[in-house]
Amino acid sequence: MTIEVLAPAGGDEQLIAAVRAGADAVYLGTGSFNARRNAANFDADALKKAVSYCRGRGVKVHVTCNTLVTDRELPLLYEEIKNIAASGADAVIVQDLAVAAMFREHCPDMPLHASTQMTIHSAEGAMMAKELGFERAVLAREVSLDEIRAIHERVDIELEAFVHGALCMSVSGQCYLSAMLGGRSGNRGLCAQPCRLNFNSKGREYALSLKDLSLIEYVRELEEAGVSSLKIEGRMKRPEYVAAATSACRAAVNGEKPDMDSLKAVFSRSGFTDGYFSGRRGMDMFGIRTKDDVQASAAVLGDIAALYRNERQSVPVAARLSLRSGKPALLSVTDGKHIIELSGDVPEAAKIRGMDVESVRRSLEKMGGTPFFLDTLEAEIDEGLYLSPSKLNALRREALEQLLKKRSEICPKMVIGDFQPLISAKRSTQSELRLRFETAEQIFPEADEAGRIYLPYSEINEALIRRFGSKLIAELPRFIPEGDGEKITSRLKTMKELGLENGCAGTIGDIEILRNVGLKIFGGFSLNALNSKCVDELEHLGISDVTLSFENSMKNAAYIGGRSVGILAYGYLPLMLFRSCPARGKNGCMGCSGRDKIKDRNGTEFTVMCGGRKYSTLLNSLPLYIGDKELSGVDFKTLYYTVESKERCRSVYRIFREGAEFDDKRTNGLYYRELL
Repeated sequence: MTIEVLAPAGGDEQLIAAVRAGADAVYLGTGSFNARRNAANFDADALKKAVSYCRGRGVKVHVTCNTLVTDRELPLLYEEIKNIAASGADAVIVQDLAVAAMFREHCPDMPLHASTQMTIHSAEGAMMAKELGFERAVLAREVSLDEIRAIHERVDIELEAFVHGALCMSVSGQCYLSAMLGGRSGNRGLCAQPCRLNFNSKGREYALSLKDLSLIEYVRELEEAGVSSLKIEGRMKRPEYVAAATSACRAAVNGEKPDMDSLKAVFSRSGFTDGYFSGRRGMDMFGIRTKDDVQASAAVLGDIAALYRNERQSVPVAARLSLRSGKPALLSVTDGKHIIELSGDVPEAAKIRGMDVESVRRSLEKMGGTPFFLDTLEAEIDEGLYLSPSKLNALRREALEQLLKKRSEICPKMVIGDFQPLISAKRSTQSELRLRFETAEQIFPEADEAGRIYLPYSEINEALIRRFGSKLIAELPRFIPEGDGEKITSRLKTMKELGLENGCAGTIGDIEILRNVGLKIFGGFSLNALNSKCVDELEHLGISDVTLSFENSMKNAAYIGGRSVGILAYGYLPLMLFRSCPARGKNGCMGCSGRDKIKDRNGTEFTVMCGGRKYSTLLNSLPLYIGDKELSGVDFKTLYYTVESKERCRSVYRIFREGAEFDDKRTNGLYYRELL
């Protein structure tokens, strides 16, 4: 299989630019359930036209359906599935397990690709994606070349990797900053990009803004590592950007030298980075778009537009012409699948010189303005016959028009079954109180009263297993680099022998690890469960209960009835997950306590919390607290401790148990807002 160049298409112009610049496939969104809802996108009719246009030119179409959905949106999702199926699209890109399940149930012939929003950065995550019916996994942008290679060696699934475009500061699918600060969820396709604003770390400005990724010069290495598709980011970008990036990637795949200067000029943030890919996650990964960058872009737009001004002749055609005395001229053209046969005028006797193969070739190879080029020609010409070039050209034009029309026919996929609304059972008003600690030192005496105790697996020892017994849940990291899963598995097996019974999964890869160990599995908030069907899917994977995403509202949570679900009811919520730490100094991690601060442009402080030098987490500036609210409708509520002292953990517990008002500034989070 030749490696695929996959280009973004935010609208019609970008679609044409991508195809004409050399894309093998494009990815685009419809109106609602896609991670770039602010792009122009394509409605049902426009989607059919886009698929038809691409199919005629041998280009595949992948439709993004990669946002989280609520229960109330599931009927609309079903209608969207019908529209996508009717378009004849080649695949859908999915984040929400509920969306994947709906496609499996109602459009089983539609190939599923696991979005980068599913946080797949290890073989365990890829294994779970395959089990869930995905044919392809779009890897997290934070993985290195060695990690990609290892994942490919361990899992038989297509791998798609980002090769060029913007880098999110946070691991995709694990960013809640835009939602918490402005109510616009990146997981719902409306990220406001607050990370691009001026956050300050140790005097360094724009500490959450990364340069754009570019791996175009590493295409051969990516292919050898097992990558099937090279993905270009940029559905919000102008067509000139799409053309430049696609053209450069096409050249690299073809073994030619890509035009990186034009690509850098059309859009960059102080240059490009390959930091994640090469494993050099230093300060030179960070950058912003400057005035010089903008001026450079303006200077090259006209030249780049030439890349997609005309049709790209990429489809080989075999032609056969028959000129027989006294019979109509016969022309057939084929792309290897479709055959068009036309008859024309009867050839005349030549007055000076009859036609030969070369004169016929000169007429038939004039295929400019179409996606075709003449590959092979067969001609049967009786001696002394002549057909005027104008008549032969007209015959060629008509044949190619019919061939393009035939190639452009869409092949709708079948939709089976009707949408059946989920039935929610009434939930008890009593809910269990659980505690989550970041360190064992935070655990206070009254913690034994809690229904469950979550603690990072690395903090658990034999004494704690004896103390809490079946209440204790070992929490796995939300980012486990490829290769670390085996080490964690080994440690968990040892802990199981000591009596550990339970584990908490924060990603689908964690589920695979915990099942291998044989622990009872609890679902963490970062599985991003926002609807009943997603919870059902997680239960089918063996999860006992699920902490809902804190992007949920209490109103939405009430829809998820009859299932064991809970919420985070207190805590400095984790807003971003980093593999490139913004608090790192000139000497790297040297001298860092593992707890640092960054400030936004208003001087508000946010804590950056280290996760064993493997990743770090940005915590909200204010703690969530809803202990003084009515919390019926969920089965459990968790106090999520991170940076608090033992004394503070204890006082929050007491305040919450009493249902009292909080004793400091706090936020209600998104529970009482309607998430966009």
